[in-house]
Amino acid sequence: MAVETKFVVVRKGVEKMTFASKKEADAHDKLLDMADAFTDWLLQSEMGMDETQAENLGLYLAEQKETVQHILRTSKLPDPAVVADKTESDAVDAKKIRAVKAA
Repeated sequence: MAVETKFVVVRKGVEKMTFASKKEADAHDKLLDMADAFTDWLLQSEMGMDETQAENLGLYLAEQKETVQHILRTSKLPDPAVVADKTESDAVDAKKIRAVKAA
């Protein structure tokens, strides 16, 4: 019999994602915390967003943290080549995550 260790991210009683390592689970949990903070901030603004829009935008901003930080530091978009490299590495990471989630 094989023993497998799985790390599950649970938010508000709902399983969000399963990971093979604690490091990946902690990183995803941190991303969700950041998305929640962005969502709360957007809902408090006077932009008149509904909750779904604020959640979607909050998650997007959290996922694009490096790009947002670059824009805030430099007031410019990052070099497209750097963004493409980051996107490719994220795609590889996403394949790893999906493989674990499907298992």
